[in-house]
Amino acid sequence: MKKKNILIAVAVVILLLLAYRIGVLLFGGSDDAAQRGGQMPIAIEVEPVVNESIQEIRHFTGSIHPIYQYIVAPKVSGRLLRINKRIGDWVRAGEVIATIDDAEYQQSVREAEANLKIAESSLLEARSQFVLATQEQERVKLLQQKGIASPAELDAANTNYIAQQSRLELSQAQVEQRQAALKSAQIRLGYTTLAANQSGFIGERYVDEGALLSPNSPVVSVVGIDQVIVRTTIIERDYGRIANDQAATVRVDAFADEAFAGRVARIAPVLDEASRMAQMEVEVDNAGRKLKPGMFAKVSVVLSQNENAQIVPSKAIVGQNGTSSVFLVDAEKKTARHVKVQTGIINGEKTEIITPRLDGRVVTLGQHLLQDGSPVILPSPQTQEKNPSSKN
Repeated sequence: MKKKNILIAVAVVILLLLAYRIGVLLFGGSDDAAQRGGQMPIAIEVEPVVNESIQEIRHFTGSIHPIYQYIVAPKVSGRLLRINKRIGDWVRAGEVIATIDDAEYQQSVREAEANLKIAESSLLEARSQFVLATQEQERVKLLQQKGIASPAELDAANTNYIAQQSRLELSQAQVEQRQAALKSAQIRLGYTTLAANQSGFIGERYVDEGALLSPNSPVVSVVGIDQVIVRTTIIERDYGRIANDQAATVRVDAFADEAFAGRVARIAPVLDEASRMAQMEVEVDNAGRKLKPGMFAKVSVVLSQNENAQIVPSKAIVGQNGTSSVFLVDAEKKTARHVKVQTGIINGEKTEIITPRLDGRVVTLGQHLLQDGSPVILPSPQTQEKNPSSKN
């Protein structure tokens, strides 16, 4: 009977120890955790607070356009005899690009020249007749003064003088008219030669030799790409923070590893009522001619910059009820302290902390499971070495 009681007592003790152990595992995790209010230590990752430069950057997207572009088109109709350029060819200012059949226009010039000669001959005759009429008028005036010529003869001389003067003026006007007609014919003849107004590349070719052209029919387009323009839009929130001549950086997918320096050249003075956006143009120097019209472009503009900012990883920021905070780690006590912060510039993976001053390391993983004073398990040095972002 005594032996049976001893066995019962041992069994009760074992059960009590087992129940205690289960309770510790479920609610405390360890004796130390129980002493700290029953919280289990939480494994976290940390990164240091650093002081470095940070920029506030806005990113925009748009398309590349040439600095200038124009269409070469005839002002007269005719058959296209020759076109000297193809797509991608370089053309200098004043260089002939195409010519139109000019036989009809040359004939018009010759006809205008002949008409001018006729008018000039008529002018010479009218001038001679006017000189004779002037002399006759003077002679009759002298004879009348001597009483030899009658008043009727003087009237006839005056009438002839006026008529010849009018004929002379008409002949002079006809000469001027024929000169203008000749000039017009020469201008139309000049229109049969199509030349470049400005240097550039042939962007498009619309017709081939032999085509019958009408006035203003496009032949080729010429683009200037020594400079290009990126057209994009800015939202109302950023409108007042971007100004002309502000520096910008442009990137394109064709040259993903290269950044092109540009500047804000123009900002529209009005915003679209539907989108609340304004047009913006960024000019980019394109001396290497790598940027081509029609390319998709990404534009970055620096709005503000702080050279000695207090920086933490953006993933360390905990947002709640409109406030921001971080968890600072006490390495000796292995606890995390909750600190409310005022953030400044946010640039992707980095966030500026304006106040308060922070020292040490902040939690970057596991902070959403923490409370002020929570026990933590810090990563081992080997883990930090494997994760470069966690190095001090």
